[in-house]
Amino acid sequence: MATASDQQLKLYSYYRSSCSYRVRIALNLKGLKYEYKAVNLLKGEQYSPAFRKLNPIGYVPVLVDGDLAVSDSFAILLYLEEKYPQHPLLHKDHQRRAINFQAANIVCSSIQPRQNLAVLNYIEERVSPDAKIEWAKVHIEKGFAALEDLLRNYAGRYATGDEVSFADLFLAPQIHAAFTRFNLDMTRFPLLSRLHEAYNEIPAFVDARPDKQPDAPS
Repeated sequence: MATASDQQLKLYSYYRSSCSYRVRIALNLKGLKYEYKAVNLLKGEQYSPAFRKLNPIGYVPVLVDGDLAVSDSFAILLYLEEKYPQHPLLHKDHQRRAINFQAANIVCSSIQPRQNLAVLNYIEERVSPDAKIEWAKVHIEKGFAALEDLLRNYAGRYATGDEVSFADLFLAPQIHAAFTRFNLDMTRFPLLSRLHEAYNEIPAFVDARPDKQPDAPS
Protein backbone atom coordinates (compact mmCIF):
# COMPACT_ATOMS: atom_id res chain seq x y z
CA MET A 1 0.00 0.00 0.00
CA ALA A 2 1.42 3.39 -1.03
CA THR A 3 2.11 6.03 1.58
CA ALA A 4 3.23 9.61 1.37
CA SER A 5 6.04 9.14 3.89
CA ASP A 6 8.95 9.11 1.45
CA GLN A 7 8.24 12.52 -0.02
CA GLN A 8 5.59 14.70 1.47
CA LEU A 9 2.64 15.66 -0.63
CA LYS A 10 2.01 19.35 -1.24
CA LEU A 11 -1.47 20.80 -1.57
CA TYR A 12 -1.90 24.24 -3.07
CA SER A 13 -5.11 25.43 -1.49
CA TYR A 14 -7.22 28.41 -0.50
CA TYR A 15 -9.02 28.05 2.81
CA ARG A 16 -12.50 28.90 1.49
CA SER A 17 -12.21 27.00 -1.80
CA SER A 18 -14.76 24.18 -1.75
CA CYS A 19 -12.71 22.34 -4.39
CA SER A 20 -9.67 22.42 -2.10
CA TYR A 21 -11.88 21.44 0.84
CA ARG A 22 -12.85 18.20 -0.96
CA VAL A 23 -9.23 17.21 -1.37
CA ARG A 24 -8.36 18.08 2.23
CA ILE A 25 -11.09 15.71 3.42
CA ALA A 26 -9.75 12.88 1.25
CA LEU A 27 -6.18 13.39 2.43
CA ASN A 28 -7.36 13.34 6.04
CA LEU A 29 -9.49 10.22 5.56
CA LYS A 30 -6.60 8.40 3.93
CA GLY A 31 -4.20 9.48 6.66
CA LEU A 32 -1.86 11.22 4.23
CA LYS A 33 0.42 13.93 5.54
CA TYR A 34 0.85 16.95 3.30
CA GLU A 35 2.37 20.40 3.22
CA TYR A 36 -0.25 23.13 2.96
CA LYS A 37 0.72 25.75 0.36
CA ALA A 38 -1.65 28.70 0.66
CA VAL A 39 -2.70 30.50 -2.52
CA ASN A 40 -4.48 33.80 -1.83
CA LEU A 41 -7.18 34.05 -4.47
CA LEU A 42 -8.20 37.54 -3.36
CA LYS A 43 -4.67 38.78 -4.10
CA GLY A 44 -4.59 36.99 -7.45
CA GLU A 45 -1.74 34.65 -6.52
CA GLN A 46 -3.35 31.94 -8.65
CA TYR A 47 -2.38 33.95 -11.74
CA SER A 48 1.32 34.19 -10.90
CA PRO A 49 3.74 32.62 -13.41
CA ALA A 50 4.94 30.15 -10.76
CA PHE A 51 1.43 28.89 -10.04
CA ARG A 52 0.41 28.82 -13.69
CA LYS A 53 3.26 26.38 -14.29
CA LEU A 54 1.47 24.01 -11.92
CA ASN A 55 -1.99 24.67 -13.33
CA PRO A 56 -2.22 26.71 -16.55
CA ILE A 57 -5.86 27.67 -15.93
CA GLY A 58 -4.96 29.19 -12.57
CA TYR A 59 -7.34 27.35 -10.23
CA VAL A 60 -6.85 25.67 -6.89
CA PRO A 61 -6.39 22.97 -5.77
CA VAL A 62 -3.19 21.51 -7.12
CA LEU A 63 -1.65 18.40 -5.58
CA VAL A 64 2.08 17.84 -6.03
CA ASP A 65 3.25 14.27 -5.48
CA GLY A 66 6.95 14.00 -6.25
CA ASP A 67 7.46 15.19 -9.82
CA LEU A 68 3.75 15.08 -10.64
CA ALA A 69 1.37 18.03 -10.32
CA VAL A 70 -2.33 17.15 -10.56
CA SER A 71 -4.95 19.88 -10.79
CA ASP A 72 -8.77 19.80 -10.64
CA SER A 73 -10.31 18.27 -7.53
CA PHE A 74 -12.07 15.45 -9.41
CA ALA A 75 -8.82 14.36 -11.03
CA ILE A 76 -6.92 14.67 -7.76
CA LEU A 77 -9.44 12.55 -5.88
CA LEU A 78 -9.35 9.80 -8.49
CA TYR A 79 -5.54 9.91 -8.44
CA LEU A 80 -5.49 9.59 -4.66
CA GLU A 81 -7.98 6.73 -4.79
CA GLU A 82 -5.80 4.78 -7.20
CA LYS A 83 -2.38 5.48 -5.70
CA TYR A 84 -3.38 5.53 -2.03
CA PRO A 85 -6.16 2.91 -1.74
CA GLN A 86 -6.36 2.96 2.05
CA HIS A 87 -9.84 4.01 3.23
CA PRO A 88 -11.42 3.46 -0.21
CA LEU A 89 -13.99 6.04 -1.26
CA LEU A 90 -15.54 4.35 -4.29
CA HIS A 91 -18.12 1.59 -3.96
CA LYS A 92 -17.38 -1.76 -5.58
CA ASP A 93 -21.08 -1.92 -6.46
CA HIS A 94 -21.37 -0.38 -9.93
CA GLN A 95 -24.79 1.16 -9.31
CA ARG A 96 -23.73 2.96 -6.14
CA ARG A 97 -20.46 4.00 -7.77
CA ALA A 98 -22.47 5.58 -10.60
CA ILE A 99 -24.70 7.40 -8.09
CA ASN A 100 -21.58 8.74 -6.39
CA PHE A 101 -20.32 10.14 -9.67
CA GLN A 102 -23.72 11.66 -10.47
CA ALA A 103 -23.92 13.40 -7.09
CA ALA A 104 -20.33 14.62 -7.36
CA ASN A 105 -20.99 16.01 -10.82
CA ILE A 106 -24.11 17.87 -9.75
CA VAL A 107 -21.92 19.71 -7.25
CA CYS A 108 -18.84 20.27 -9.38
CA SER A 109 -20.60 20.96 -12.69
CA SER A 110 -24.01 22.44 -11.86
CA ILE A 111 -23.48 24.26 -8.55
CA GLN A 112 -19.90 25.19 -7.68
CA PRO A 113 -18.86 26.79 -10.99
CA ARG A 114 -21.77 29.22 -10.71
CA GLN A 115 -20.70 30.44 -7.28
CA ASN A 116 -16.93 30.59 -7.67
CA LEU A 117 -15.06 33.80 -6.99
CA ALA A 118 -14.54 34.87 -10.59
CA VAL A 119 -18.23 34.47 -11.49
CA LEU A 120 -19.50 36.25 -8.37
CA ASN A 121 -17.04 39.11 -8.85
CA TYR A 122 -18.19 39.50 -12.45
CA ILE A 123 -21.85 39.67 -11.42
CA GLU A 124 -21.07 42.15 -8.65
CA GLU A 125 -19.21 44.41 -11.06
CA ARG A 126 -21.77 44.19 -13.86
CA VAL A 127 -24.97 44.11 -11.80
CA SER A 128 -24.78 44.55 -8.00
CA PRO A 129 -23.47 42.93 -4.80
CA ASP A 130 -26.97 41.72 -3.91
CA ALA A 131 -27.43 40.14 -7.33
CA LYS A 132 -24.41 37.89 -6.91
CA ILE A 133 -25.83 36.33 -3.73
CA GLU A 134 -29.22 35.74 -5.31
CA TRP A 135 -27.53 34.22 -8.36
CA ALA A 136 -25.60 31.80 -6.16
CA LYS A 137 -28.66 30.86 -4.11
CA VAL A 138 -30.77 30.07 -7.20
CA HIS A 139 -28.19 27.61 -8.51
CA ILE A 140 -27.43 26.06 -5.13
CA GLU A 141 -31.14 25.49 -4.47
CA LYS A 142 -31.65 23.94 -7.91
CA GLY A 143 -28.73 21.59 -7.36
CA PHE A 144 -29.77 20.72 -3.81
CA ALA A 145 -33.29 19.82 -4.96
CA ALA A 146 -31.79 17.46 -7.53
CA LEU A 147 -29.49 15.91 -4.91
CA GLU A 148 -32.37 15.31 -2.52
CA ASP A 149 -34.22 13.43 -5.27
CA LEU A 150 -31.15 11.51 -6.44
CA LEU A 151 -30.01 10.32 -3.01
CA ARG A 152 -33.38 9.63 -1.39
CA ASN A 153 -33.29 5.90 -2.15
CA TYR A 154 -29.55 5.43 -1.56
CA ALA A 155 -28.63 7.44 1.52
CA GLY A 156 -27.86 5.78 4.81
CA ARG A 157 -25.89 7.54 7.48
CA TYR A 158 -24.00 9.18 4.59
CA ALA A 159 -24.82 10.02 0.99
CA THR A 160 -24.94 6.54 -0.54
CA GLY A 161 -24.86 4.21 2.45
CA ASP A 162 -23.44 3.84 5.94
CA GLU A 163 -19.81 4.43 4.91
CA VAL A 164 -18.29 7.70 3.75
CA SER A 165 -17.85 7.63 -0.02
CA PHE A 166 -16.82 9.79 -2.97
CA ALA A 167 -20.02 11.82 -3.10
CA ASP A 168 -19.67 12.90 0.53
CA LEU A 169 -16.42 14.70 -0.28
CA PHE A 170 -18.31 16.92 -2.72
CA LEU A 171 -21.45 17.35 -0.65
CA ALA A 172 -19.83 18.36 2.64
CA PRO A 173 -18.10 21.56 1.40
CA GLN A 174 -21.12 22.63 -0.64
CA ILE A 175 -23.55 22.16 2.24
CA HIS A 176 -21.15 23.89 4.63
CA ALA A 177 -21.01 26.90 2.29
CA ALA A 178 -24.81 26.97 2.06
CA PHE A 179 -25.04 27.25 5.84
CA THR A 180 -22.10 29.57 6.56
CA ARG A 181 -21.53 31.64 3.43
CA PHE A 182 -24.84 31.93 1.61
CA ASN A 183 -27.29 31.61 4.55
CA LEU A 184 -29.53 29.27 2.59
CA ASP A 185 -32.82 28.13 4.11
CA MET A 186 -31.90 24.48 4.56
CA THR A 187 -35.30 23.41 5.94
CA ARG A 188 -36.22 22.59 2.34
CA PHE A 189 -33.41 20.04 2.19
CA PRO A 190 -33.79 17.66 5.14
CA LEU A 191 -31.59 14.89 3.76
CA LEU A 192 -28.69 17.25 3.07
CA SER A 193 -29.15 18.89 6.47
CA ARG A 194 -28.93 15.48 8.13
CA LEU A 195 -25.76 14.68 6.19
CA HIS A 196 -24.28 18.00 7.32
CA GLU A 197 -24.77 16.97 10.95
CA ALA A 198 -23.16 13.59 10.28
CA TYR A 199 -20.13 15.18 8.62
CA ASN A 200 -19.64 17.44 11.61
CA GLU A 201 -19.04 14.36 13.76
CA ILE A 202 -16.09 13.10 11.67
CA PRO A 203 -12.67 14.58 12.57
CA ALA A 204 -11.37 14.23 9.01
CA PHE A 205 -14.20 16.47 7.80
CA VAL A 206 -14.01 18.93 10.69
CA ASP A 207 -10.24 19.36 10.32
CA ALA A 208 -10.69 20.13 6.62
CA ARG A 209 -13.14 22.99 7.23
CA PRO A 210 -12.17 26.47 6.01
CA ASP A 211 -11.87 27.92 9.52
CA LYS A 212 -9.31 25.24 10.45
CA GLN A 213 -6.84 26.11 7.69
CA PRO A 214 -3.59 28.04 8.24
CA ASP A 215 -4.58 30.81 5.80
CA ALA A 216 -8.03 31.37 7.37
CA PRO A 217 -8.49 34.85 8.87
CA SER A 218 -7.90 34.84 12.60
